[in-house]
Amino acid sequence: MYNTDIPKREELPSTAKLIRSTIIAAIVALVLLVTVVMPAEYGIDPTGAGRALGLTEMGEIKEQLADEAAADEEAQMVAVQSPSDQQETETVQPEEPTQETASAPEPVTSAEEEPQVSEAVQTEKPQWQDEVRVVLTPGEGTEFKLTMEEGAVARFSWISEGGPINYDTHGDGSGQSISYEKGRGVPEDEGELEAAFTGNHGWFFRNRNDNNITLVLRTDGDYGELKKML
Repeated sequence: MYNTDIPKREELPSTAKLIRSTIIAAIVALVLLVTVVMPAEYGIDPTGAGRALGLTEMGEIKEQLADEAAADEEAQMVAVQSPSDQQETETVQPEEPTQETASAPEPVTSAEEEPQVSEAVQTEKPQWQDEVRVVLTPGEGTEFKLTMEEGAVARFSWISEGGPINYDTHGDGSGQSISYEKGRGVPEDEGELEAAFTGNHGWFFRNRNDNNITLVLRTDGDYGELKKML
């Protein structure tokens, strides 16, 4: 049986070659960590390459799902403890008898003395620049963002028809990211969104109900366009 010959000393790689190969491998690993692993796993994209490859949104969704799972677990723990606490604190208080008193007759005013409501007092309904409707099945998520300049302010209003919804208001752009507000089981919300930096700012929604819901999002203000990201 023939075995491979033992290589000669001059055929083995030198120490300099080994060090150079190790340095090259470390640089490649660092580049992959910054451009692929961090955006895809944690939503952190310092170079912007992850967003160009579509990996940053994947990481953001993973982080949102992890936050929702942790919040659901905490809510279940509170729900288990609350019934026992309520049984200990609930007491029955006797009702006190109430005495009926005769009310004095109100003076009758003539039609001429009745105040007249001015039409100018009536407030007009707000007008919206964009309005979108989307149906979400159980467990489904969607994301809408506004293209905004730093310091720009947009007005928004959204409502979940058919059940409450989980949401995450956040923004990203130029290698930066920010989370403005998060909520669980919220039926509706409205207010103003001020861009912390130039980029995309908006909302990620997820339906945690057992039935379909209809999300209605309305926006107005200082922004470029409303984009459906997911």
